[in-house]
Amino acid sequence: QVQLVESGGGLVQAGGSLRLSCTASGRTFSRYDMGWFRQAPGKEREFVAAVSRIYRTTYYADSVKGRFTISRDNAKNTVYLQMNSLEPEDSAIYYCAADGSAGSMRYLEPGYWGQGTQVTVSS
Repeated sequence: QVQLVESGGGLVQAGGSLRLSCTASGRTFSRYDMGWFRQAPGKEREFVAAVSRIYRTTYYADSVKGRFTISRDNAKNTVYLQMNSLEPEDSAIYYCAADGSAGSMRYLEPGYWGQGTQVTVSS
C-alpha cells in the first residue's frame, strides 16, 4: 500500500506557472506508475497526466499537452507536475494517484489517491 500527499497548489494569474509535488510514503514508490487527475466544481474528475515507473513513459490529456510536464524522482519518492501557461479552465483540485499502469490511467481509475491540492487560476 502507498500513501500520497500533494503540495504546491495555490492561486496564480492566467499565463503563470505552478509546480505540484506528490510524495509517497513507504519504500514501494518505484513499483507504481504515477498520475495526476483534477476535478473542477460541478465536473467529473478527469485524467491529466501519468508517468510509468521504469521507462518514464508519459501520457497527457489533450487539454494540457505542451503546457504541463509530469516527472518523477524515485530516489525522493516524489512525482511532479509542472504547469505552465495556466488558464482559468485549469482551476481545479489536483489529485495524485498511483497504480500499476500509467497508460491505463487514461481510462481506468487508479487504486490509490492523495487528498488533493487546490489550484486556482485567475483571469
